[in-house]
Amino acid sequence: MRKLLLIIIGLCFVAAPAVAFHDGGVAHCNGCHTMHNSQNGILVDPANPNGNQFLLNKADPSSVCIACHDHLDRTYPVGGDPLSPPAQREGGNFIFLDEDNLNDGHGGATNPIPGDAAGHNLVAAEYGLTADATLTAAPGGTFPAGIMGCSSCHDPHGSTDFRFLYGVGRGPDGFSFTNPAPVADGVSIFAGVSGSYHTAYKSGMSAWCGNCHGDFHNNNTKLIHPSGSTLGGGVATNYNLYNGSDDLSGGAQATAYLMEVPFEDPANTNFSTAGPSASSQVSCITCHRAHATSAPDAGRWDFSVSHLAEDGQESGSYAIPNPYTGFQRSLCNKCHVKDRFSEQIDATP
Repeated sequence: MRKLLLIIIGLCFVAAPAVAFHDGGVAHCNGCHTMHNSQNGILVDPANPNGNQFLLNKADPSSVCIACHDHLDRTYPVGGDPLSPPAQREGGNFIFLDEDNLNDGHGGATNPIPGDAAGHNLVAAEYGLTADATLTAAPGGTFPAGIMGCSSCHDPHGSTDFRFLYGVGRGPDGFSFTNPAPVADGVSIFAGVSGSYHTAYKSGMSAWCGNCHGDFHNNNTKLIHPSGSTLGGGVATNYNLYNGSDDLSGGAQATAYLMEVPFEDPANTNFSTAGPSASSQVSCITCHRAHATSAPDAGRWDFSVSHLAEDGQESGSYAIPNPYTGFQRSLCNKCHVKDRFSEQIDATP
């Protein structure tokens, strides 16, 4: 009986589901760290024979992350082409940091905006990624660009928060966040996203971004777009009825959700197709992606073009796909509907 019991217990352990690396199941410290600044007798960072601050098995934190996540979620395909990016993830794609010009405004071809404006510039020496060449600190805040990396936002040792984001009292490199991690339900990093399978943003994203960016959008006396604020009945109605520039009022609340212009609501699920209510909130992620895009300022669409067909024309950069069929003006109109009398111009080459 004892022998049979041991066999049963052993089978239970064998059959137990594997736990994700950062969750402590199959994780092992030397997946990221090395005790002696060497792997197989080779210095991890030859430029620093005394080792790095965190005893990492690569030169810096983001290089450690990319070593695994480059071939998992494809957010930064090494040696990839910013004109032919991998499948879109909701965070965006760091490959656009390699773009030489993002400016699709008037005269953009001769006044380039470099790829460091595409989003958060990771510092990952082993992959040729360097600090933002324009901004020395987070806009609206003080977080230094020189140490920006994956672990500036995500806790590499894991947590119960959405995407391992830091919460109150935690943070990177001596920074202690004062606002909690946002509430959201993510989707698998291995799966594609769509209007019926997507991250469910529920609350708190704007306040969390404010840990580094301050009250960048929360002071309306500055005459800037609000964030972390309720939409109100008028904007919610606009969103729900809007079905593209060719159909300004043919939409329905039950199917109005547009993945390219998300909103926060506690009722959101990964499979939601419904548009917002008056109490739903506009957030930083309504207009921006967390990582990078082929538009300046990590825009979900290019804010400097009037018609989506203009995207990529001046700059030669990747054209962000039009989520609607036919002619389409800026996606600002999903909430504001200012394209009623706009002239429809064919901007294709």
